[in-house]
Amino acid sequence: MAGCFSFTATRDRCYRYSFSSAGLKSTTTDLGGGTIMHCWVPKTPKHSKPSLLLIHGIGANAMWQWNHFVSPFTHRFNVYVPDLLFFGDSYSARPDRSESFQARSVAALLEAHGVHKTSVVGISYGGFVAYSMAAHFPERVEKVALCCTGVCLEERDMDEGMFKVKSVDDAVNILLPQTPEKMRELVQLAFAKPIKLMPTCFLTDFIHVMCTENRQERKELIEALHKDRKLANLPKITQPTLLIWGEQDRVFPLELAHRLKRHLGEKAQLVVIKNAGHALNIEKPKEMYLNLKSFLIDPITPSMQENHSNSRKVD
Repeated sequence: MAGCFSFTATRDRCYRYSFSSAGLKSTTTDLGGGTIMHCWVPKTPKHSKPSLLLIHGIGANAMWQWNHFVSPFTHRFNVYVPDLLFFGDSYSARPDRSESFQARSVAALLEAHGVHKTSVVGISYGGFVAYSMAAHFPERVEKVALCCTGVCLEERDMDEGMFKVKSVDDAVNILLPQTPEKMRELVQLAFAKPIKLMPTCFLTDFIHVMCTENRQERKELIEALHKDRKLANLPKITQPTLLIWGEQDRVFPLELAHRLKRHLGEKAQLVVIKNAGHALNIEKPKEMYLNLKSFLIDPITPSMQENHSNSRKVD
């Protein structure tokens, strides 16, 4: 691809401009022990605003996954958007691949920026990290929103046929695609209405720019999520929690949303978005934003709280 026009790199520069225009700046923080994290932070934090942390999932860097949401949220919050370890410009020399280590690293990053309390939104893998932060640092996390996050999955679920993939290796090959064919499989899996026109040259370019660096480490992150996982070992977080799920999610099926709602009880509300798959942030950004806004910003009256106590569907 050297010397050729890169659609992906050009789009990346556009997103960088978009984040900057929203009042954020790119920063890199050395957390010690060979761990460095990149994060978009407010150029001028305002003490009158609460803080909001947006955590991305497996795939491209944070800009690609949160671009639709940064501008509207910066009007209400001091917004922080990190690249998790082994994504973007974040890296660690340490061998720990657990979501707990990611959570501790993000918490240390926020501490370095003087953020002592925040609400957090995590999508897919980012939700695992958000949940771990809420469990380990309850005094620092106010509200939690989890979008298509199968945090309550169990290792046996794959053997029992819950997922479209048959093994962790199959999941890795699709979630970390190295060929246009695997990239098309990923789109088919992640979207309720997959994109039909996907030129091979664009897919090859995206893979070259976004999917080749740190692939082994990302593979180990996925393996660590699945190994020895049991619902009985999952702590119950105590913060008000919003679960947002695509009705046709084929990565983390809707059954996992209901399982997590049962696990958390009255502290959690579940919203199911119709005609949506796993990639809610791309496929239904408006619906996702409105539900996040309602949960994070809008006051909840007693009657609304009663309605929110059960799962509901959004067109």
